[in-house]
Amino acid sequence: MAKYEMLYLLNNDSAEETKTAEIEKFENIVKSMGGTVVSTDKWGTKKLSYPIKFKNDAYYVLMTFEADGQVVNELDRIAGIDGEVLRRMITKQN
Repeated sequence: MAKYEMLYLLNNDSAEETKTAEIEKFENIVKSMGGTVVSTDKWGTKKLSYPIKFKNDAYYVLMTFEADGQVVNELDRIAGIDGEVLRRMITKQN
């Protein structure tokens, strides 16, 4: 299993419960597919460099996990269709 980082930006206008549910959802995807979540860092609200979907700020979350490539594909797919996720980026660590 390789080690990955997923940085994703959540809609800052959402309720705190919604943000928490989104974070748990992505952690559960990793765990249900046999991976392990090393850490989840909630960076909080930050101003965006440019507007995304007419939003000027977003809630940043960095999740570090160990998993197979299939988990990365599934995370990318789910984040792509999720209305609360403004942007996401998954990178492999060396």
